[in-house]
Amino acid sequence: MKGTPSKGKGARSLSHTYCRRCGSRSYHIRTSICSSCGYGNSTRFRPSQSRKVKQK
Repeated sequence: MKGTPSKGKGARSLSHTYCRRCGSRSYHIRTSICSSCGYGNSTRFRPSQSRKVKQK
């Protein structure tokens, strides 16, 4: 069988919507956390602090 029935319709529903805190379209609806700023948690998400420091 070929076509849509065998391959499925794919991701038709939205997984991300606009964030209330930062305004970017990265607020995950099911998990209720923004991947950009971390809204949904009390503390703000800062990617620079989560990175490991390079060894000298």
